[in-house]
Amino acid sequence: MNIQEFFRKMTSGHFWGNILAMLALVILLCLGVKYGLDWYTNHGEVVVVPNVLHKDFKEAEDILDGLDLNIEVNDTGYVKSLPPNCVLEQSIVAGEKVKPGRIIFVTINATSTPTIALPDVIDNSSYREAAVKLRAMGFKLGPPQYIPGEKDWVYGIICKGKQLSTGARVSIEDVLTIQVGDGRLNENDSINYTEPEFEYYYEDEEEEEEPVEVTSETPAPSTPEGGATTTEKPSASATKPATPSANKPSAPSANKPATPSANKSSAPAGKPAPAN
Repeated sequence: MNIQEFFRKMTSGHFWGNILAMLALVILLCLGVKYGLDWYTNHGEVVVVPNVLHKDFKEAEDILDGLDLNIEVNDTGYVKSLPPNCVLEQSIVAGEKVKPGRIIFVTINATSTPTIALPDVIDNSSYREAAVKLRAMGFKLGPPQYIPGEKDWVYGIICKGKQLSTGARVSIEDVLTIQVGDGRLNENDSINYTEPEFEYYYEDEEEEEEPVEVTSETPAPSTPEGGATTTEKPSASATKPATPSANKPSAPSANKPATPSANKSSAPAGKPAPAN
């Protein structure tokens, strides 16, 4: 392609017609997005949320429908002083500005009192533990009823004159009476007495007592005042009590040689002793 053919194509009406068509398409897309989003999101349109608290659900539904707002129930509650099916709460407070078609979630009052399952506290806890647990769950408690039994132990729960069991559904408006032991035994209760067990240990062999040897070093019996002499009896465990004479020396030991006389000097073997 030469330069003349290039300029001839650029100046042709077919080329410029395609360019204008593309520009028009882009402009239309921009305008469509702008006005289409405004229409889809209700730009510039707001609705003030009305107050539907304590109104009947049907009445609240009619009010919101007239303002192009939707209503849905997401929870139920219970207020004794209010009629059933009235609105207790609304998700968007009154006076807020929202878009048309917005959903308002409400909580309505239950038609009957809610019930709660009785927990496992009968014959399983003390009075204090049971009372704290039941009050925390929403039960109403009256004065306890004391019966013979272990002190402060829960033996039963009464509601409207009926004995309840674990898992029974009870209305939160009903008053429960806890049966508690007063620490006294019942006439039908029996007491079992058991004797304590003791363990005895026996020695197989008796320990042998060592004999006590009495020598001349044993102190003489003491003489109390008045002249009477008291003597102590030797121990029965002594094998051979020997009482040496006070005037005679004790016999020399068998393992040691006799002590020579103080007046005689020992002489070596084979030589006569010198004369005194």
